Amino acid sequence: MIHPGYGFLSENAEFARKVEAAGITFIGPSPEVIDSLGDKTKARQIAMDCKVPVVPGTPGPVSEYSQCKDFIKEHGFPIIIKAAMGGGGRGMRVVRDEASLEDSFHRAKSEALSAFGDGTVFIERFLDKPRHIEVQLLADRAGNVVHLFERDCSVQRRHQKVVEIAPAKNLDNAVREAILNDAVKIAKSVKYKNAGTAEFLVDNQNRHYFIEINPRIQVEHTITEEITGIDIVAAQIQIAAGALLPQLGLTQQRIRQRGFAIQCRVTT
Repeated sequence: MIHPGYGFLSENAEFARKVEAAGITFIGPSPEVIDSLGDKTKARQIAMDCKVPVVPGTPGPVSEYSQCKDFIKEHGFPIIIKAAMGGGGRGMRVVRDEASLEDSFHRAKSEALSAFGDGTVFIERFLDKPRHIEVQLLADRAGNVVHLFERDCSVQRRHQKVVEIAPAKNLDNAVREAILNDAVKIAKSVKYKNAGTAEFLVDNQNRHYFIEINPRIQVEHTITEEITGIDIVAAQIQIAAGALLPQLGLTQQRIRQRGFAIQCRVTT
């Protein structure tokens, strides 16, 4: 078996294919699922097909500056230009006025190409000061999917998470349930397998929006382990070896949370 960790190889579908072609078990979702979720525009469409709300955005990639202006006419400012294949907080540009729109568009495409080898970008409405809520998921080959509750990753610097807390404090219970259910729904729709994290934004009116699923374990998985008592990495290995969630005692009814856990990252 190969565990790809949480670096860029863990989201590289071609790497997963080569591992499988060599006759080695890849600890993670299938290459096809990594492909479909790695492209943020495809992931948005998957969510919409599941009737899960997404931030208003372009229906697909944006290749021409004129498309930016068309989006602005309909939705106004502020917007965020995102690398379709981006991750780790890179390849994003917030634009608040037309004076900086054209330069930001070309810079975003250039940064996306430099960082990810793909200059494809798309546009979304930018939400000011939303809460960033993510859901830890586990899934097996039989289609069983469970959530291990949520984490609040709202404290960020330059789109990079700095402080994470599990579970999210003062989150409306109805919003929490909707987010947890939507995360499971999307994972089931793509026949997800192994560990993953569905990420959402919650605006100041308690409306939640899906933004992506990271098809890997997250750096901050340890705080979920603390509140649930579940060793997520051990579960990953057992699932990759063929174990089903019920065999591991991981049914939704049996998963409980206790207390709170906080992680702080030391970054530059």
